[in-house]
Parts: sequence; C-alpha cells; structure tokens
Amino acid sequence: MKNSFLLLLLLCLIVLCSSQTVFSQTGKHVRVLAVGNSFSNDATTYFPQIVKGSPVPCTLTLGKASIGGCDFARHLRHATLHEADPTDPEGKPYSNKTKSLKEMLLAEPWDFVTMQQVSTKSFRPETFRPEAKQLYDYIKRYAPQSEVVIHQTWAYRADEPRFGTAFCGSQQAMYEGLCKAYAEIAGELGCRLIQSGDAMELARRDAQWGGVFPDVNFDTKTATYPNLPDQRYSLHVGYSWRKEKDQWKLMYDGIHANIAGDYLTGCVWFEFFFETTVVGNTFVPDKMDTKDASILQRIAHEIREYNIGLVKKP
Repeated sequence: MKNSFLLLLLLCLIVLCSSQTVFSQTGKHVRVLAVGNSFSNDATTYFPQIVKGSPVPCTLTLGKASIGGCDFARHLRHATLHEADPTDPEGKPYSNKTKSLKEMLLAEPWDFVTMQQVSTKSFRPETFRPEAKQLYDYIKRYAPQSEVVIHQTWAYRADEPRFGTAFCGSQQAMYEGLCKAYAEIAGELGCRLIQSGDAMELARRDAQWGGVFPDVNFDTKTATYPNLPDQRYSLHVGYSWRKEKDQWKLMYDGIHANIAGDYLTGCVWFEFFFETTVVGNTFVPDKMDTKDASILQRIAHEIREYNIGLVKKP
C-alpha cells in the first residue's frame, strides 16, 4: 500500500514537473498552416529556427499545404476533387501526395491559415477573383476557428529576363501591381496581410542593404566557371553554376528567395504571428554574416512597427 502511494506520488511529481517545464519553455504557442507554393516554402524555411531563437519563449506548430507554382484555382481544384471522391489521388496533393486540403485543415486547431497567389499572377488583380474568396470560404468551412491571412509575395529581381516583355515591364511595376492586388483582395475578404513583398522592397531601398542588379561588370555570354556577378546584397537566388554532363552551366533564378531572402521573410512571419520584435534573435543561418542578419531583422521589425507600405493602397 505504501509502495503504491509512493509510486502514485512520484508519477504526479513527474507530470507536474513536465507541465511546468513545457510551460516555461513554450510561452506563446501559435499554430500556422501555410496554403501556398514555393514562395510560402521560402518564407517558412527559417521560420521555426527563428521562433526557437527568440529570447521571448515561443512555440510554433507549422503545417504546409504547398505545391510549386500553385495558384488559388489549383488549390480549389484539388479540394473539389477530394469533396467529390475522397479516394481520388488528385484530391490529395499535399504531404507527399497523402493528404487533402480538408485533412490538412482538420489536422490541428490552427490559429492562422495563410493563402497567397502564385507569383506569375500576383500583380494581376483579375486573377485573384473569384478563386481567392472561394478558397477563403473553403478554409473557414473546415477551420472556422482560424484567422485567414494573406501572404503578400514579392517582385522578381531587377535583372529578371522576363521584365521588359509582355509579362511585366519592370521590377517596380511588378511590385506596385502586386501591392495593389493583394491590398484589394485583403480588403474584400477582411484579412490582414503578411508583408513579405514590402519587406523585400524595403530591403532593396535600404541604405545598409541596397543592391543593384544587374552587375554591369558581369557578361553572362562570356562568363566562365566559377566566376559570378556581385550578388552580395541579393535577396533572390540569382546566378549560380551547375554541372551537367561534365560541363558547368550558368543558371539563373531571379524569382525565388536565397538565404537572405528566406531569412528576411521568416523574420517578417515571426513578427506578424508572435507580435514581438525579431531584433536580437539569436538564430543566424549558416553562411550569413551576423551584421547582415541584424540589418534584415531591423527591416522586418520596421515593416510591422510602422506598418510600412511603399506604394499607395487602393
């Protein structure tokens, strides 16, 4: 009897200590499901590590319902197929093609669910309608407790070859277009914006960060391995070399974020969801200078602190 009592007391103490440890380590717990594409993957690359690096105790539960190059319409198409036939594999494109959007939405009591347009359509407001509202309604159907927020994607790098064509005139035109498009749809749906696009633009204009592209001293036609242009302050992947069949090929990606861009947007997500400063965060990615990290932290903080928007909202 005595041994049973001691065992019960020990178990109670273990549970009590465990609960206190979890509480003291976790602090604010935020559950976020990102419904998106490669841009949401970029923005969440370092998000969990930034959460862990916060001097203010924070815990993150992060889910990703993402497909590369996916727009609102495609997310809806997969969801519709699943509703019609839960056994249809086309209705389960997430989590290594094992989960439907419905299943992802029901997996956790999400506090927030994010959604975004594909970057190639981000500056064209007509592509947001009616699918953005339909996707919003679908999310609220299965996660009614969540706040749906709009993730504002970013403009491509200034030397993106598609600029100056029918695609879009320039980096500035793309930025201004996507700002207005996202602001319009956020206003229509009554959603808040995660200002990743504004942060990327603010960094481009920042006196400490800046960055001018293209590098006038680099000729892509005569470039030889391993030479690259000056990309010290790029937020996009930019130029790199890849070996193909024993030959080095010069590659270019002016669309997706690089380490610095991933870090900046991850800091923006941290500030948005945890409502506390990222300045002084201890996490710095490998191959990133601590001084550069502090600049990007400051820019992310300024976006939230001053609600900076660099173009006039509609």
